[in-house]
Amino acid sequence: MNFGKFFLFIALTIKASLAISQDKPNIVWITSEDNSIHYMDLYTKNGIATPNISELAEKGVVFKHAFSNGAVCSVARTTLFSGQYANKTGTQYHRAITKSSFPNQVNMFPWYLQRAGYHTSNNAKKDYNVNALEGWDVSSSKADWRDRKPNQPFFHVRNFHTTHEGKLHFTKEQQLSQKTQADLSKVSLFPMFPDTPTFRYTHAKYQDLHVKLDDQIGAFIDELKQESLMEDTIIFYFGDHGGVLPRSKGYVYQTGVHVPLVVYIPKKWQHIIDAKQGSRIDGFVSFVDFAPTLLHLAGADIPKHMDGQAFLGKGVSVKELNKRDQTYSYADRFDEKYDLVRSLRKGNFSYIRNYQSFNINGLFNEYRFRMLAYQEWNELYQQNKLTTQQKLFFEPKPPEALYDLKNDPFELNNLANNPHYAEKLKELRTNLDTKLRSLPDLSFIPESELFSNLSVSPTEYGKKHSKHILRLMDIASLSLKSYQSIKSELHDALTSKDALERYWALITCSNFGTIALENLSLIKEMSRLDSSNLVRLRAIEYLALFTDNYPRHLIQAIVNNAENEIELLLILNSLALIKQTQGKSIVIELNDIPEAWLNRKGPGIVERIEFLRE
Repeated sequence: MNFGKFFLFIALTIKASLAISQDKPNIVWITSEDNSIHYMDLYTKNGIATPNISELAEKGVVFKHAFSNGAVCSVARTTLFSGQYANKTGTQYHRAITKSSFPNQVNMFPWYLQRAGYHTSNNAKKDYNVNALEGWDVSSSKADWRDRKPNQPFFHVRNFHTTHEGKLHFTKEQQLSQKTQADLSKVSLFPMFPDTPTFRYTHAKYQDLHVKLDDQIGAFIDELKQESLMEDTIIFYFGDHGGVLPRSKGYVYQTGVHVPLVVYIPKKWQHIIDAKQGSRIDGFVSFVDFAPTLLHLAGADIPKHMDGQAFLGKGVSVKELNKRDQTYSYADRFDEKYDLVRSLRKGNFSYIRNYQSFNINGLFNEYRFRMLAYQEWNELYQQNKLTTQQKLFFEPKPPEALYDLKNDPFELNNLANNPHYAEKLKELRTNLDTKLRSLPDLSFIPESELFSNLSVSPTEYGKKHSKHILRLMDIASLSLKSYQSIKSELHDALTSKDALERYWALITCSNFGTIALENLSLIKEMSRLDSSNLVRLRAIEYLALFTDNYPRHLIQAIVNNAENEIELLLILNSLALIKQTQGKSIVIELNDIPEAWLNRKGPGIVERIEFLRE
């Protein structure tokens, strides 16, 4: 055997293999927490300068319309890394009390990148609502790309916590003693906020954090430059969802979901991007699109289960991309605060559907209300010192809302009842319904019901029970019609043998409010005798919100009968709503609540109980 030729063959084979590896770009994600487009001069006239991010933009592209589908961390990240809508996979609740699961053979996208030859590293946040094979070679606060094989392409995530909500949990003493770099007098407050020193300071403090963030991003980019990686690396910078001033994070308004997105593209890879350096792209992209985009850039196949579509790479033209003008978002439970809101933006119009319109955006949430601005806003509302638009946050919502973002960027003037916009309302309503029905949307099954004795993945459950879910959606949609036209159908749902049909029928009654009082005797009977604990809860909720016959004596029984801590959390949410909006006292005994539920950190049961006791 000619060993010289053999070793030459091996060397040439290795060299060829490395050359193939080098034909794939490195990809870096720089993620900043909790910031929308409303704070940076790259997007906003009165925004703060972020020169390092702007430098990336000059050598890349700026996406004018990038959106997080979920308005809060864990939901947004699960959507981002799965490439699937959270309310299709059961990952829409922040944070998951019971982790969801994917069907067999379904994984987070870094897993697929590994199989395409990439080294994958995450520094350092995961925060997913699902148990899944994640595909990280390394994930820690020290993770980087430096332990990859020679010439192996890498995907790296660098997450910055600098602008996170918790950074604005300062005290009154700190507000008085710690001055901001940003000029308080030049702060441009959002129109729904009262113009107070607290709100001005909070906004200015948040701008200061953006300056610090940009410095940190600059230092990180210097690392890439020092290792001569810039010409081999495509860099994404984006926010993980909206900003943290009140009515942003956790809400599907544009301040909660419209995020900055800049993609730096070196000359070496310009040929796979149909866009000129420094250009701004009008087309809509959202978090479900990121996973397929990364796989496409890596030359990997996009799994059929992913809901998004690639927005960069070979075969993706800017002309086609700019025709994309629709995005979809969702908000469900944020810690202990429940709601069910869906939104669809098409072009410059935003449509928001409030499936529990009797609920209020400003319902107390312990973590959120650590911010002085939230506390002050609530106090001013209680003192009746707010304008009509400033009060909206603490008052019941319309079942649906339509906003013209060109003239009303902060979504304060609801056009849903304006005849001039009837066709636009119908179009967006239909588009949203089509999207929800196609999933189908698992939030129409209460969280406690969905995860109780679940033998398959939520995705498989949705497929198996799609007809049932669509029937519940039909009942929920009765709220959009005149009461007289649906009262017979509503009565049928109230008397249905199906507990969840009765559950949604009662929510519909609460959406109609006092108009539905003709069902009072039936609702009273349901509050006492219904076989479903959650149906009894919704009946009690209606009575407490819209009548003087508030059945306090029935509350302890439904608390004691909660089958699990998720159900108890939903019960406590309704009780908190009753207390905050009606001023009605809530007294519950804790003797029959399992200690494990009370001692566990995370679900929010303790926070809700403490709020009820105040």
